[in-house]
Amino acid sequence: MEYRIIGTTMPLIEITLEKGETVKSQAGAMKWMTNNLLMETSISGGVIGAVKRKMVGEGIFFNFFTGKENGSTVAFGHTYPGMIIPLDVTAKSYICQQRAFLCAAESVKLDIALHKKLRVGFFGGEGFIMQRLTGKGIAFLEIDGECVEINLQKGESIKVETGAVGAIEDSVQMSIAMVRGLGNIFFGGEGLFLTTLTGPGRVWLQTMPIQNMAIELSKYLYKPQRRR
Repeated sequence: MEYRIIGTTMPLIEITLEKGETVKSQAGAMKWMTNNLLMETSISGGVIGAVKRKMVGEGIFFNFFTGKENGSTVAFGHTYPGMIIPLDVTAKSYICQQRAFLCAAESVKLDIALHKKLRVGFFGGEGFIMQRLTGKGIAFLEIDGECVEINLQKGESIKVETGAVGAIEDSVQMSIAMVRGLGNIFFGGEGLFLTTLTGPGRVWLQTMPIQNMAIELSKYLYKPQRRR
């Protein structure tokens, strides 16, 4: 499998397959494909697999694209402004925000990751359920806004805005810390809690979580006047 990421604000990924190679994607992500590809839609994993995908913000169905000859090409587009990042899950597993999965090699497994700590689930910005990627091959994720990659050493921690966590290596610990100081709480604009990430492992942070963008855009939406 070869790939190239095209574009900036609304990128897409173009994947070239050898004969017999298969890539799977979330439903509706495909933008174009060459005639030498076979497309099939499947629940994949049965009812349980479909329920899990629904819980992590994806559709019930996967689309599978298989090359009928060398050089078969398919392109997938980003859902909202942001970036597409590749992750090789062969040696490590990853925890990602809901809706992050765009496409992957057929051997990559998409599962659920449950937060065991109540505070992380309630106040961490991603809810109790996130996506877990395991298996073999490359997966491609959608990141909101720009992406910053940080490599945390063992015991090293950073505090980030809730909702800013795009993806982490499975070795990274996630917890929640309350913002200190009344002035910071009431006037800092960061809310009551910050997400704490502790290494070892890499983290991918996103600069504009889609929920933040929705809040900003809602200020400019038309609001009908109430009739007296």
